Amino acid sequence: MTEDAKTIPSEGGRSPARALVRSYGCQMNVYDAARMSDLLAKEGYDAAAREEDAELVVLNTCHIREKAAEKIYSELGRLAVLKEERRAQGKSLEIVVAGCVAQAEGELVMRRQRAVDLVVGPQSYHRLPALLKEAREGARVADTDFAAREKFQALPAPTKAQIAARGVSAFVTVQEGCDKFCSFCVVPYTRGAEISRKVESIIEEARRLVDGGVREIVLIGQNVNAYRGEDEAGRSTPLEGLFERLSAFDDLTRLRYTTSHPVDMTEGLIDAHASLEKLAPFLHLPVQSGSDRVLKEMNRRHDARHYLDVVERLRRVRPDIAISSDFIVGFPGETEEDFQATLALIDAVEFASSFFFKYSPRPGTPGAEREDQIDEDTKRDRLARLEARVEAQRRAFNAATVGRTLEVLFEKQGRHDGQIAGKSPYMQAVHVDGDEGEIGRLRPVKIVAAGPNSLSGEIVEAREFA
Repeated sequence: MTEDAKTIPSEGGRSPARALVRSYGCQMNVYDAARMSDLLAKEGYDAAAREEDAELVVLNTCHIREKAAEKIYSELGRLAVLKEERRAQGKSLEIVVAGCVAQAEGELVMRRQRAVDLVVGPQSYHRLPALLKEAREGARVADTDFAAREKFQALPAPTKAQIAARGVSAFVTVQEGCDKFCSFCVVPYTRGAEISRKVESIIEEARRLVDGGVREIVLIGQNVNAYRGEDEAGRSTPLEGLFERLSAFDDLTRLRYTTSHPVDMTEGLIDAHASLEKLAPFLHLPVQSGSDRVLKEMNRRHDARHYLDVVERLRRVRPDIAISSDFIVGFPGETEEDFQATLALIDAVEFASSFFFKYSPRPGTPGAEREDQIDEDTKRDRLARLEARVEAQRRAFNAATVGRTLEVLFEKQGRHDGQIAGKSPYMQAVHVDGDEGEIGRLRPVKIVAAGPNSLSGEIVEAREFA
């Protein structure tokens, strides 16, 4: 929510209410939190910077790992104390749990923490104002229906001021849900079956964002490259078709997408990396394991050879493309030989960056029911070895950019006066000495140094770019 949010009296004649939407987890949750903020702003809520200043707190939750879910309950315990303090002062605090924990656990959230007023799933948050009204009338509401298409039709459009306040890069959800049913994953149960938004709806949202100053759009979905949306003529449109339409926006300088599944990397999408100049040469493509046996047990529907073939085809059409990935260590039944196969795949691909996790059993998934769970000491050992391997690759990739000139989209002020920061085509943070007037511009930058987590560079004239 932003400063231009309307302020209207709350029920009972109170002063304008303030709300805080706090998001956890993936990019989908970041997008959903922004849309909930837009919705609440339209209802008259001002923005709160912290829970202590808010009359309404929405926790937009993640359920992908056990620790993520338990962190929410810890936060709810703290909010329950704050709510009691408010009550003693004759004031109120409404607590809403949204997102994937809400979807997965529903009314259990309210039973575990009585201070929660409302539970709303990720496909139902467009009904948030009406659900809050029900809660104020005394109902304890848990709405976890799957109605994604209805949600996108009902959500209000953000204002130009709201768009500008969020920066020059923006997420746009184009696809939700997943039909893959990987045996470690709760997404099909918390986000439902795969659905794709209509092309026209996405184009309209993107146009508003670009008109509001956005220069980079990231198309997101639980399985974004499974996108098959209906266009204005009723034809099924793949993801590359969306990119072709968006590439025609003059003021849009860069396009990205995440997260993809290897089996949905079609030839058309691969070719788009060669033919569409605005599509960044960077792809996050989770593999999870390098062991064919483990991949089969995970129900990933691809093997290591298939993954390596996709990477080879991408590098054939776009030699400078950078690849990042996700890895899970300690999946039930994983042997040291399986783990070594994962390290071998890492060596074969040479990733620019990666995310890595210990396997965490999620209730209701097939993996959680297996009896051959890996002990925590083995998981920690393998995670440390995998981290060392991918971290070495990340540092090597960053070091290899020194001396190159890369196009950097500047997004914000840097760490000190006279410095600005942006992202390279490969999602690297880049800092340069420069004027704030460069924010929102795509400029050639010569990389002069690579630190542990970012690059340093110098803006050069376009004619020097090579």
